[in-house]
Amino acid sequence: MSKLAQQSVGACCEVAPMVRQSMSSQVAVEMAARFKALADPVRLQLLSSIASHTGSEACVCDISAGVEVSQPTISHHLKVLREAGLLTSQRRASWMYYAVVPEALNVLSMLLNVHADAPALQKPALETSA
Repeated sequence: MSKLAQQSVGACCEVAPMVRQSMSSQVAVEMAARFKALADPVRLQLLSSIASHTGSEACVCDISAGVEVSQPTISHHLKVLREAGLLTSQRRASWMYYAVVPEALNVLSMLLNVHADAPALQKPALETSA
């Protein structure tokens, strides 16, 4: 991003780190794993269900009602989200409880906090031939 663009954007809003500077390969790998975990509609639905539950924590029995896949499939999706660092899990008696990792969501949110009006992000006008 040019200095002029940075000044223009900086005057009105904060620009995402990804736009300010290039990320390291290690950070890119970590972020790609999280985005890959979120690239499935069922996993997005499960994460949203847990995040919106009281205390951002829920039992599998609480979140499986609105999801139209089998219990083993839900467990698989929750495992993927847990391995990506987006959820933690804890066994309580015979139930497994899942909780959102706020720091992980904050990092993703911050990374994507790109303003559409930022000059460096505006799409060039398409030229039409007459």
